[in-house]
Amino acid sequence: METPVTSTALAAPALAPRRTWPADLPVLAVAVVWGGSYLAAKGITATHTVIAVLVLRFALVLPVLVLAGWSRLRALSARQLRGAGVLGLVLGGIFLLETYGVVHTSATNAGLIISLTMIFTPLAEAAVRREAPSAAFLGAAAVSVAGVVLLTQGGGFTAPSAGDLLILCAALARTLHVLLMSRIKAVQDADSLSLTTVQLGSAVLVFAVLAAVPGTGDSPWAASAGFGAAEWAGLAFLSVFCTLFAFFVQMWAVRRTSPSRVSLLLGTEPLWAAAAGIAIGGEHLGALGLAGAALVLAGTAWGRRAAA
Repeated sequence: METPVTSTALAAPALAPRRTWPADLPVLAVAVVWGGSYLAAKGITATHTVIAVLVLRFALVLPVLVLAGWSRLRALSARQLRGAGVLGLVLGGIFLLETYGVVHTSATNAGLIISLTMIFTPLAEAAVRREAPSAAFLGAAAVSVAGVVLLTQGGGFTAPSAGDLLILCAALARTLHVLLMSRIKAVQDADSLSLTTVQLGSAVLVFAVLAAVPGTGDSPWAASAGFGAAEWAGLAFLSVFCTLFAFFVQMWAVRRTSPSRVSLLLGTEPLWAAAAGIAIGGEHLGALGLAGAALVLAGTAWGRRAAA
């Protein structure tokens, strides 16, 4: 459940120092904590506390981001603010879909299904450009989709759960977010810290408005009042490590290695999500689920290479 990859990161120069492991290890740590974020979110969230947890998670880190980039934030133009605000609305939708989804499915399923973004995005870009994807990429997409079908049928062939479908919608929403980021001209030259701060601020505003609507679940104050030490630890993990730490490592790493290398390391997130779900969460996939997980990982890796 990661923060967005900013346009600056995507456009950063491909620097390739001789020794890349000092930059690789922190990026790999980001992939690990992102993989664990699904299990952490599942552990502290119920259907009636989804919005409250989202408000708390991002409201805790937003002041730090604002203070860290205040001068650059003030330099944003009105057009850049509007563009980043639109992206923030989409980002809010992504987090709502992901968090409601992980409540109703396993952390393993969530982490693997969301990796389909790596397949959906090149397909969507090809459709926008009216270009046919390569045969290799279409083959990779077919393998990935077959893997998701098997993954969601670990206990026998049944309809996918509501959580599986919500995570699938979140993957589609992530694809929309990437496409908008590349097509909204106002944000393409915006400072990455400022862009992410405005996006998260817009998302928090959406969550706060929803929290004030009757019938949408507990308020942030009511939810936090019921938190014990484990829930506060989970919230701190999501806020500090999966948001603040992850964002700043991305900004740091793309200036010391290549964006492609960062992307490749972050692409291991589904592996860590599955490992956390099985080893820590006690989740069980079954033979069909294990076969599906293997196909999803193989298909997304193949698709990443074919798209490159």
